[in-house]
Amino acid sequence: MGVDNKASADKATIKSADMQYSIQVAREAMAQFTLEKEVAQHIKKEFDSRHGSTWHCIVGRNFGSFVTHETKHFIYFYVGHLAVLLFKTA
Repeated sequence: MGVDNKASADKATIKSADMQYSIQVAREAMAQFTLEKEVAQHIKKEFDSRHGSTWHCIVGRNFGSFVTHETKHFIYFYVGHLAVLLFKTA
């Protein structure tokens, strides 16, 4: 499923978070890529590069999750109608 690039201009709605910086990275990825998989890959690689490895990123319109994550290394938010779940594991 493709990404609606218009969504990148929408206000982000944070559902649960320990981090705020990831919203800007997500907006940049949504502006650059059209597929949800590519957006998730870009965000994951950016966080692996800047903050060490073992980051996981899920991007989509409808998904459930139950994850274990490191404290202060979890965020779940929407940009428009697209959800982003980003977290780090040990």
